Amino acid sequence: MRADRVEASWDKDKKKWLVRIQAGEEVVRRYCDAPKDADEQKIRAAAQKTIVDEGYDSDGAQVVVKR
Repeated sequence: MRADRVEASWDKDKKKWLVRIQAGEEVVRRYCDAPKDADEQKIRAAAQKTIVDEGYDSDGAQVVVKR
């Protein structure tokens, strides 16, 4: 299955990065343990790993990082 949109944002309540994967109308939310001050490359890598772990195709899915 292919992800249409992937977004990573900091959840201040849980103090973790939230990865939001959207495929059509389906939305999957998963947390990853990257530190808050991680650089964008590390956040994107954690998001890509989450995409693959959830069974989505990571090709072409642009990860948007919101700080």
